[in-house]
Amino acid sequence: MSGKLFIVPTPVGNLEDMTPRAISTLKESSLILAEDTRTSSIIMRHFGINTPMSSHHKFNEHDTLEPIISRLLSGETISLVSDAGTPGISDPGFLIVRECRRHDIEVETLPGATAFVPALINSGLPCDRFCFEGFLPLKKGRATRLAELATEPRTFIIYESPLRLVRTLSQLAEVCGNDREASVSREISKIHDTTCRGTLKELAEYFSKNNPRGEIVIVVSGCRNTVDKPRHRNKFKEE
Repeated sequence: MSGKLFIVPTPVGNLEDMTPRAISTLKESSLILAEDTRTSSIIMRHFGINTPMSSHHKFNEHDTLEPIISRLLSGETISLVSDAGTPGISDPGFLIVRECRRHDIEVETLPGATAFVPALINSGLPCDRFCFEGFLPLKKGRATRLAELATEPRTFIIYESPLRLVRTLSQLAEVCGNDREASVSREISKIHDTTCRGTLKELAEYFSKNNPRGEIVIVVSGCRNTVDKPRHRNKFKEE
């Protein structure tokens, strides 16, 4: 009988966001696949989890698939974690889940932490319909993706490095318009958790003078046929 693969979310910041079920699942697994064992070992030590770990990241996931599937087929229970948040969301996870499905191996994803949901809600922008873009292409295909987003009617979400934040905000302002409403959230659930709201132009100008740090989530309002008159444009807000 085949084993089972668990996809286990880990905190994006505050360790208290770890769920009791996630802890028990990791303790009961025979192996934990970690994006970075050094990062994950901090969480494991904190919660007294002594399960053996093995590296599973974007640079080796193709090579490690076969032995992992073999262990699952032999009946083992294996858990997959990323550095933070839910595996598969801009992190390794898709390939191993797909391979498990091909071999009729059961996969169960635990509900838990992910950065874009609190960023979306904190933005104050419509969240009944939205699209998640993850990280934009760095070079090839970037201009095409930006042009597509300019006409996207839903609120859209982008992950970004603090080193590229100003560039991305400026490019978004160029294709979407300076007055498009947006927000930038960083360090979600950590001590310096902040959300800045304003227009794309205001945000680009603000972060060009205030160097951002930490993990970044950009949320941008969707394209409208008739642009609403922006409110509180002269009151840039950071919380």
